Formats: sequence, structure tokens, C-alpha cells
Amino acid sequence: MNTEYRIKLTHQGNYQTLQLPPELFLLGEEAIVRKEGEKLILEPYSRPSLLETLATLDDLEEDFPDFDKGLLPLDEIEF
Repeated sequence: MNTEYRIKLTHQGNYQTLQLPPELFLLGEEAIVRKEGEKLILEPYSRPSLLETLATLDDLEEDFPDFDKGLLPLDEIEF
């Protein structure tokens, strides 16, 4: 998309707001904004999924304890 829009900047208290035309609306309710030199970069924010988050974790090197040690097998339990 190489289309440029001239937009209105307004001040509300300590905040400056900008009015985006509908063609530039972002999906979702949150966005990330950062400044690179004199440019503002605005991107939609999407929270990573649980699988994406887990994929970033290192493997565990420790062994898990045997929680079933000393318990009866399930087929031997009577109710």
C-alpha cells in the first residue's frame, strides 16, 4: 500500500491523538507504537498464543519426581 493520507492531529490533555481514515483501521483493541527517527510506526498488537510462548522456553534439565510412588494402581482402588 503506497497510498498516503493527510490526517488531523489533536491534543487531549497530555495526549496527542490522530484520526485514522477507515482504510487504515487496525484490527483488535490494542496497538504497538514506536518511534524510528522522525517516523512513527504503528502496528496491531496481538498477544502470542500459549504454544508460541511455550516454544520460546528452554527445555528443563531436571527430572520430575515420581508422584505416583507408593500409590495403588488405579485398577486396584475400590470405592
